[in-house]
Amino acid sequence: MDSSKGNAAISDALVLFGVTGDLAHKKIFPALYAMAKRGALKVPVVGVASSKWSLAKLRRHATDSIRQAGKIDDRDALEQLLSRLQYVSGNYKDPGTFRALKKALGGAARPAHYLAIPPALFGTVIDGLGAAGLAENGRLIVEKPFGRDLASARKLNRIAHSVFAEDAIFRIDHFLGKEAIMNILYFRFANSFLEPIWNRNYVASVQITLSENFGVESRGAFYETAGCMRDVIQNHLFQIVALLAMEPPSYRGFGAVHGETADVLRAMCPLKPEDVVRGQYAGYRKEEGVARDSDVETFCALRLCIDSWRWAGVPWYLRSGKCLAESAAEVLVQLKPPPQRLFEDSAPMTHRANYLRFRLSPNSAVALAARVKRVGIDFLGDQRELYLLDQQPDELSPYERLLGDAMSGNDALFTTQDGVEAAWAAIDPVLSQHRRVAPYKRGSWGPKEADALIAADGFWCNPES
Repeated sequence: MDSSKGNAAISDALVLFGVTGDLAHKKIFPALYAMAKRGALKVPVVGVASSKWSLAKLRRHATDSIRQAGKIDDRDALEQLLSRLQYVSGNYKDPGTFRALKKALGGAARPAHYLAIPPALFGTVIDGLGAAGLAENGRLIVEKPFGRDLASARKLNRIAHSVFAEDAIFRIDHFLGKEAIMNILYFRFANSFLEPIWNRNYVASVQITLSENFGVESRGAFYETAGCMRDVIQNHLFQIVALLAMEPPSYRGFGAVHGETADVLRAMCPLKPEDVVRGQYAGYRKEEGVARDSDVETFCALRLCIDSWRWAGVPWYLRSGKCLAESAAEVLVQLKPPPQRLFEDSAPMTHRANYLRFRLSPNSAVALAARVKRVGIDFLGDQRELYLLDQQPDELSPYERLLGDAMSGNDALFTTQDGVEAAWAAIDPVLSQHRRVAPYKRGSWGPKEADALIAADGFWCNPES
């Protein structure tokens, strides 16, 4: 597939706004180290932040980040990364900060600007880059969430487009960089046996679970501004839905893929309060930075309908949450039972009918479940899973892959403006119009109301360790 944008020259510098922050420490520096180990990091890396740090402190910070993410097993690669680091300290509202950045970039003509900063600062930095002449031939890499509702997403797009062309904007959702997510697209369209049954005639329902067994930890203040719907559902889970539900692309290019996934998001029926269950784990209101009367959801389950020829009438059940029983991500495509019940043990209410299961994390697998007869004279059987794919070694981490792709102009794994706005449009009605959160115990699978939501179509399939 063709996967490059029109602005396809490789970036000759990487600028990291928010270089002293949490995202850079946890994800970006380890990804840069991995790129250096592969010989893929060949450009200067200029960090920008308001902290009054020295370059030596930034290098120690980067080394600590890499050590915490895993062992340092290539000293030459580490030294190469550290030698490429530069640092600019300054206020993002101060034009002098961008003049200092321009000086630090030297002769770089095609910098990639990564905004690893709070979304409230996106507009300030984008305007500063434009005013300083740092946007021409450059790229903009933006972390999700891209807006916090439809109106703010549109406003942010207008700001970005006032300085950068659309083919120079790369909206990162790190979930799309995971090997298991990419395999959904490949598995669907590299195999012919799925297409005849991949529709409302044979699929009874689809459920997607993204669960975490830990709480908000030190991110309570952030979570109070976001909640599970904004933090996970609108981006991660909707992108999975789009890959599962999209029509075959009309040509071999990721532009066609982006068009089809955006069509799925546009076909989502706007959610109603009765389609959504919001939960909050016990003790959340005692977390640092959380309001004592908070109504922010740490769990969300919803019933989604896609108004298309292929999926009309098929319910999609999505859920995600913190402090749940397991940390896992999984898709279960539930097929309809055979039209005639020939055997006693094939009753749909007794056993789950055939299904296809995509295990996305912590390990990846694709499994097809079918019933097979037990040995003996009785016609009794068991459901068995056939594993079609298991974890593969030497996978690139999502940030390593996405950083490299953005700097190369490869837009295959990035979301588009159309897709972002369509996703917000589907969820916008329930961001403010919803029922209060229901409490749930830590280590459970969420509030009992989530079980009632799916009851008409069966029950949740809880991922196992």
